[in-house]
Amino acid sequence: MSEKIDKADLNNKVIEVLKSCYDPEIPVNIYELGLIYGVDIDDEGNVNIKMTLTSPACPVAGSLPPEVENKVRKIPYVKSCMVELVWEPLWGIQMMSEEARLQLGLY
Repeated sequence: MSEKIDKADLNNKVIEVLKSCYDPEIPVNIYELGLIYGVDIDDEGNVNIKMTLTSPACPVAGSLPPEVENKVRKIPYVKSCMVELVWEPLWGIQMMSEEARLQLGLY
């Protein structure tokens, strides 16, 4: 039988992978940018991610969500990954981490 998944550990690994994904127009990863609204992992290792983009007209709207899905699927114990693109609440710079705002000089 399969071993029990440590969801906290798996969540940390998902976040690590999210920090390796970048919006090509902004030199900050999508996690620190505040584009990730939620990560849900079930007991089977299915990962569901809610994310947004900096704007609905973002040029990577068609490529960034599949990139995130593909990278997360490669994590050991991840059975599947689905990224849901959401537009509410609208993204704004207040959603960035303090680290991201410092990196972009927004203070």
